[in-house]
Amino acid sequence: MERDSMHEIIFKRNDMGIMCGIPSICTANDLVIEACLQQGKRFGDDVLIEGTSNQVNQFGGYTGMRPADFKKKVYEIADRVSFPKDRIILGGDHLGPLVWNNEPEETAMAKAKDLVREFVLAGYKKIHLDTSMRLGDDSRTEMLSTRTIARRGAALFQVCEEAYQELLKENPNEMRPSYIIGSEVPIPGGSQEQEDQVAVTKVEDLHDTIKTYKEEFDKLGLLDLFDSIVGIVVQPGVEFGDENLVRYNRVETVSLSNAIAEYPGMVLEGHSTDYQAPQQLKEMVEDGVAILKVGPALTFAVREGLFALSFMEKELIPEADRANVPDVIEQVMMENPKNWEVHYKGTDEEKFIKRRYSFSDRWRYYYADERVQKAIEKLFANLDNVHIPLGMLHQYMPNQYIKIRSNTIPFTARELVKDKVVEIIEDYNYATKYNYMISSVFVS
Repeated sequence: MERDSMHEIIFKRNDMGIMCGIPSICTANDLVIEACLQQGKRFGDDVLIEGTSNQVNQFGGYTGMRPADFKKKVYEIADRVSFPKDRIILGGDHLGPLVWNNEPEETAMAKAKDLVREFVLAGYKKIHLDTSMRLGDDSRTEMLSTRTIARRGAALFQVCEEAYQELLKENPNEMRPSYIIGSEVPIPGGSQEQEDQVAVTKVEDLHDTIKTYKEEFDKLGLLDLFDSIVGIVVQPGVEFGDENLVRYNRVETVSLSNAIAEYPGMVLEGHSTDYQAPQQLKEMVEDGVAILKVGPALTFAVREGLFALSFMEKELIPEADRANVPDVIEQVMMENPKNWEVHYKGTDEEKFIKRRYSFSDRWRYYYADERVQKAIEKLFANLDNVHIPLGMLHQYMPNQYIKIRSNTIPFTARELVKDKVVEIIEDYNYATKYNYMISSVFVS
């Protein structure tokens, strides 16, 4: 029986006893995507790349891309690094009425249906149906009921299935997408509050969500397709904010891990896993959280790399010729504050530090700005045209110094930044990839 990549993970876990999983790369950043595909190529892995509904939607999102455009971008990067496209799993994250949550249900859900339809018709194979948010005409004082969430989610699934049937007419071998549901969905991009701990999803809520979704599927005559639901989003007790990090504690998730084992066709999906230690990520996978969402940590790594290069630029390049990337990013963010001002609180000095160093990494919304892109390319060109002393590289990028010393990565500015992303990817590979520690790539 042919299985898609998501069902293959479930098969390996349930039938082979391999505690494997997969990182979900949630980003539209080309440096991140390139680094992830190159690392995936190194290990022969499938790579799951997801576009979030506020990044990519039928109106363009903040990236200006529709689902087909994002797919084209990812595939162009794959061609550039010679990564096989059939090993790319394209996903849609937080697909639902999130972007239009201030509108009443009728219009918000109509737009959400158009959104999921575009994603499926564009060939995306992992669809996160997220209807967990209140809409404009929902009560402001009462919690959104699981019934309402499931009813809206089932309606979106029905649209997805109709779109999939259209694809089958063109290609009878088209694989059906895999779906993720869940009513305890953290907001994209991390918490806006400084939290010391977060409540782990209750077992009874997990059971109730699955039960209610099945009932809503049954009402629409879709119950026989429920095995397309491969995962459920839960809160496993992880979160991050500007400078705080709530670390995973597996003791608190024992009941949740035992509960998901009652559904052999499903795994847990954990959001906001950014900045967790490798061992904690591995424990999450062992405990049933087989899909680990990561996004801001990856673009944080890009910013970290760009800033390190900028420090070296100040040492090596005359002032008049510098790209001054940190200053350009600051200028662009200040001119258009809508993507950070509600997230960063405090004095002007505190907000300045957060714009540069916050774990929530709101600068990623400005990466595609033409001025930022020009500054980055100028920074790369400046440093590629001078000699960077190894002692200086050791000062600002010590891990990359080790790889340059051993000739394992090219000594170019772009590759140095991408390797900062690889540092994060390797944490997730350690946690999720069974072949990571046994691959022959480690045998000299």
